[in-house]
Amino acid sequence: MTKALRKKEGFEGQKLIVLPRKIVADFLVVDLITQPAYITDIGYYPKALHHYMERPSGISQHILIYCVEGRGWVNQGGSRQEIGPSDFVLIPAGTPHRYGADPEDPWTIYWIHFGGETASYIVDLIRQGKPRLAYDDHRFKLFEDIYTNLEKGYSSDTLRYVNMIFYHFLSSLLYEDKFIPTGSRSETDAIDKVIGLMQQKSHGLLSLGEMADFADLSTSHFSSVFRKRTGHSPVEYFNHLKIQKACQYLLFTPMTVKEVAQTLGVSDPYYFSRMFTKWMGYSPTEYREVNRTA
Repeated sequence: MTKALRKKEGFEGQKLIVLPRKIVADFLVVDLITQPAYITDIGYYPKALHHYMERPSGISQHILIYCVEGRGWVNQGGSRQEIGPSDFVLIPAGTPHRYGADPEDPWTIYWIHFGGETASYIVDLIRQGKPRLAYDDHRFKLFEDIYTNLEKGYSSDTLRYVNMIFYHFLSSLLYEDKFIPTGSRSETDAIDKVIGLMQQKSHGLLSLGEMADFADLSTSHFSSVFRKRTGHSPVEYFNHLKIQKACQYLLFTPMTVKEVAQTLGVSDPYYFSRMFTKWMGYSPTEYREVNRTA
């Protein structure tokens, strides 16, 4: 195995935990909770002057580096990426790489090494998005929670807990628009606005053209963007919200199926029943019988 080349990794205020490889092998890779994605190493390097790492053969874990201050660079696959505040980089397992801090303005970084059965897929998804994040205290509280608990040792409960938090941390990179509270966003994008409109209009009708107009996009472009963002067509998504409301009415009110359909703007109760059955696996009447509490 090629030895990693490194320079100065002693930085005032640094944090570092490397999980024992026996813990990784005996628990993390076999436990049903942790095996999808689990942390093997975690650290924080503040103002890491002269920080440099070179691994000509890569390592067996994926590497996440998130810069909060200063500057640095990462070279992987022959491509160099300049890193500054709010930038992050993911280095897939087995990828030869080098990285280091800027000598004039050294970076402050959070970093994590991780593996798992679904980790490669998660890395691929995240790398398809933008390599930049808005600063958010909630994300760093997740990191601190993970680190603080790992400092206490490696009980089964601790390992499950921190890696479930880690999943949430990864989701904050992949779905930043959902992670950051709405009130702290600079603006809500067109798709979020349309979903808000759908929620307001869930008791009535809303055409594809009306949704596209509200988003100020052509119908075809809106449909394409909406499906890419949500995984569903706009009309299908709107029906999901109607079904969500229908479930609430069936469980929390004495309304008949016909009354529920009419309340949701569906004039044909038979069409409503077919749509409900398609998505819920029960007819409206069966759903009420199976799920309604006394």
